[in-house]
Amino acid sequence: MNWDHVRIFLAVARDGQMLSAARSLGLDHATVTRRLNALEEALGAKLFTRRPTGCAPTVEGERLLPIAERMESEMLRAQDLLKEAARLEGTVRIGAPDAFGTYFLASRLPRLAERHARLVLQLVPLPRTFSLSKREADIAVVLDQPQEGRLIGRKLTDYSLGVYAARSYLERTGPVRSPADLRDRTVVTYVEDLAYSSGLDYAGVVAEQAGRRFECASAVGQFEAVKAGAGIGVLHDYAAAAHDDLVRILPQIRFERNYWLVVHADLHGLKRVAETERFIVDEVKAARSRFLV
Repeated sequence: MNWDHVRIFLAVARDGQMLSAARSLGLDHATVTRRLNALEEALGAKLFTRRPTGCAPTVEGERLLPIAERMESEMLRAQDLLKEAARLEGTVRIGAPDAFGTYFLASRLPRLAERHARLVLQLVPLPRTFSLSKREADIAVVLDQPQEGRLIGRKLTDYSLGVYAARSYLERTGPVRSPADLRDRTVVTYVEDLAYSSGLDYAGVVAEQAGRRFECASAVGQFEAVKAGAGIGVLHDYAAAAHDDLVRILPQIRFERNYWLVVHADLHGLKRVAETERFIVDEVKAARSRFLV
């Protein structure tokens, strides 16, 4: 089976459109069509149902997909092994919750990039659903322990969250001494039906007492709203610690969650992935005291 044809099959399966796959591969549409036709002819099977709106894998295409993904993993492994041992190169995509990515990883990952001129690090926010097997991320930091799939996971750290307000907000509205005081305040919280993990269920405890609510789908958006004096919200302690203008209130309300570091089993042995994993783990260990308050 021609690997060059198989990688085109993978791109079309993941993008759902030949034109989009061609762009991602840096090829023209005619080349993608020709090579995909050649693969179907070699296998004696139709791999996609082709429509004006896109391409959907046939039953045979669905059967080929996990085999093609294993071929891709082996090709990545071969490339990694054949490169000079002392050199890290290639791309590693790290998916992370927006708070952890923005307030912890974004300021630290560039140090790893500085050490290895040929290593490209991509930090991306985790969408509501994502797939490591489809290479949407090489490494993922997640809120829930993985339960299925060929994934290798380890607990990265516990972390705490507390209730915060900006000094300017408290000066304007008065002190908050008990949850009952929230009846006259605005609480900044999640958009409930967009919360993608059970680990994001903490804000409801505070929001139940709120007189008014401002709902924001991202943790970064909530953080910035609270910091700007828009209201009171549950924030990550490790992020709030860097801002003197934020005041922790209602200390009796505290939440504890954890982060997990996950990588697909096929990528775990790649040098660039393993080195990036090690770097993230070491950085979290060095900052352990910041995560739990």
